[in-house]
Amino acid sequence: MRGEDVRTDSLFSYVSCEARVPLGHPLRPIRAMVDEVLEVLSGDFEGMYAKTGRPSIAPEKLLRALLLQVFYSIRSERQLMEQLDYNLLFRWFVGLSMDATVWDATVFTKNRDRLLEGDVATRFLAAVVAQARSRDLLSDDHFSVDGTLIDAWASMKSFRRKDDGDGPPGPGRNAERDFRGEKRSNQTHTSTTDPEAKLYRKANGQSSRMAFMGHVLMENRNGLVVGATLTQATGTAEREAALALVDALGASGRITLGADKAYDAREFVRELRARKVSPHIARNEQITPAGDRRRRSAIDGRTTRHPGYAISLRVRKRIEEVFGWTKTTGGLRKTRHRGTDRVGWAFILTTAAYNLIRIPKLIAAA
Repeated sequence: MRGEDVRTDSLFSYVSCEARVPLGHPLRPIRAMVDEVLEVLSGDFEGMYAKTGRPSIAPEKLLRALLLQVFYSIRSERQLMEQLDYNLLFRWFVGLSMDATVWDATVFTKNRDRLLEGDVATRFLAAVVAQARSRDLLSDDHFSVDGTLIDAWASMKSFRRKDDGDGPPGPGRNAERDFRGEKRSNQTHTSTTDPEAKLYRKANGQSSRMAFMGHVLMENRNGLVVGATLTQATGTAEREAALALVDALGASGRITLGADKAYDAREFVRELRARKVSPHIARNEQITPAGDRRRRSAIDGRTTRHPGYAISLRVRKRIEEVFGWTKTTGGLRKTRHRGTDRVGWAFILTTAAYNLIRIPKLIAAA
């Protein structure tokens, strides 16, 4: 018998959001971990808000919603609010009842900026790392570091001379501009859209682009992120950020640090050894067809003779999985924010989300 196409405009429901989420849904273990992390950060949240006044959006709900935006590659916070309005799974994860009113996108953004001022993303990542350490998922001795470019929310047309020598822009919102024969650099030009973004070229043969540089410190046992930061894109940013991440690690004994050829610089290797860090860095030697060395590597037999050196060079490539996930699923191939602070906050939170995706799988496989 054919059923009738009857539409019910309104009805009472006695089934909660909790009951509608399957017991085996992958968000369930992630939600449990996030709740534990937010409980640890509760004291930090207390110091960020006044004791009196109009209640704001709960920071716990803000962070859960922002994590959903990363997990499900949602393009904007306005679209995130739209999905929260009708998606029962999202409402359950954030902690909203079926009848709760969803926030206005502008209100949500202004409340998010308060978390930016409190550097909550860094503390959140540290709490997630502590969760992984309590489950014995981290290596305490072997690490890898690398950096990646994140395209800025600024076009090449916005990269104009600091002294206004380019003249007024042409008519229209997308006016033509002729760059032929023009020499541009960060010393003479800046972006009018995002002045903190820098013109940078990753390697010879690649085009220059407006970008920031994200840096990740990864432990080598399971490929989890234990430190992350974002800087302006410069030629020395990778090595400077690596030293800062190693210092923040606070290792008590000798550790190893794997890295690619860009880190093979004598001063950097010297700084690592002064910190009791074994530089497992890929050798960057340039040899002519005649066998003459144009450049001599800073990594010598003291490091390469150990079997662990070859292991570090192989394992360090897993850090590209972090960058691949953050740029595709995490939506950071091109940032939606402007300024180092906001882009860095989003980058660190996205690396924490990567850990939250990985940890339940590692626990299940153990």
